[in-house]
Amino acid sequence: MDIGQRLRTIREERGLSQRELASLAGLTNGTISLIEKNKTSPSVASLKSLLDAIPISMAEFFSTLEDQTNPKVFYRESEFIKISPSSEGQVSLRQLGNAEQHSLQVLHETYPPGADTGPELIVHEGEEAGVVISGEIEVTVDGTSEVLKTGDGYLFDSRLPHRFRNLGDTVCVVVSACTPPSF
Repeated sequence: MDIGQRLRTIREERGLSQRELASLAGLTNGTISLIEKNKTSPSVASLKSLLDAIPISMAEFFSTLEDQTNPKVFYRESEFIKISPSSEGQVSLRQLGNAEQHSLQVLHETYPPGADTGPELIVHEGEEAGVVISGEIEVTVDGTSEVLKTGDGYLFDSRLPHRFRNLGDTVCVVVSACTPPSF
């Protein structure tokens, strides 16, 4: 998915200038311009701030059409929706299916060493749960932080401010779910 073009299309559909969206999201209009030209990738938290300012959910932003007469059941790795495409040192989030069509959002998350969801804490409707498949991840929820290791998990109310950071020196992989799909 071309995140920059998708953001620009939605921004223009809503009648917002880059400057107006930047002001609403607490970013600079230069940052919006760079994102729309795909010259920079927003952090997960920055993208969430932008989408909240529009307003549109992450699930809606990344939705694709699924054939409702023959709902898709099985997905190959190449069919996951790249919410946050992998780039050096940044979080990669891949979504299973179209979360707009379901009551559950499932993500495959990869955190390279030093990667995090951004300095801004994330808040959204729903409940969130996940299991660390490999590596270690620091999870902060409502001011409390814990380092989770392979096999550990989490479950919390997503309305509580939260953040994920890989403080280790190996890649961390997490499989998570959110219901309803509001991220």
